[in-house]
Amino acid sequence: MSWWGKIIGGSFGFMLGGPLGAIFGAALGHNVDRGVEQLGDAGFSPGGQERVQGAFFTATFSVMGYIAKADGKVSKDEIDIANALMRQMNLSPEMMTTARRLFREGKDPGFPLDDVLKQFRQECHRRQTLMRMFLEMQIHAAFADGTLHPAEKKALQHICDMLGFSQQEFEHLLNLVQAHNDGAGGSRGADSTGGLTLSMAYKVLDVTTSATDVEVKKAYRRLMNQHHPDKLVAKGLPDEMMQVAKEKTQEIKAAYDVVKKDRGMR
Repeated sequence: MSWWGKIIGGSFGFMLGGPLGAIFGAALGHNVDRGVEQLGDAGFSPGGQERVQGAFFTATFSVMGYIAKADGKVSKDEIDIANALMRQMNLSPEMMTTARRLFREGKDPGFPLDDVLKQFRQECHRRQTLMRMFLEMQIHAAFADGTLHPAEKKALQHICDMLGFSQQEFEHLLNLVQAHNDGAGGSRGADSTGGLTLSMAYKVLDVTTSATDVEVKKAYRRLMNQHHPDKLVAKGLPDEMMQVAKEKTQEIKAAYDVVKKDRGMR
């Protein structure tokens, strides 16, 4: 049974506990005290895949709501991108309703961002690739209207710091999202390179033009490994979010194709 199948009656919120459990419970209309600890169900033991999946789902949509409100208002574009992500995940009607409620929870002035991020990081048990995917989704949400507001960038930087990512990693993720916005993903109906410029392709791969062919290949393989859908799901990415991970690998491959063609690499 999936993690979602075990939340009947709001039990998931109680088993997760902490701020994430409280937020999830509120989204379902249940009272879950922030201090409640997990109840020892084998499927929801700390670090268990189903527990991590639930924490990822809860944090993703609630923090997305927080980011949307960071500049003082929530635009239609920001609501649309959250709904688009939900459709992309092919959520059931019940999951869609919960995701929207989580988004609204994140917009609340009293949303405990730091507490949520601390627990999310603990639940991930140092799964860097999983937290990186979470951060990429938040950056996508911030770019919903085509621009990154200073308040949104400040909030994203704070989230990055809380999750233990360096400034260099943050800038690289910004480049990945910018590449997506420029049409780099094959899923957007573009050609094999997606119209990606050579300069942006290097930024996506996180290498400089002076890098050797071996270094370029190494960077490409590292990024593909970090975004491999099956590996991410095994680490705790909800199955419903696999399509999002697949699009990331398409964008990275598009960048690699641009650089490879320019260099005449095989």
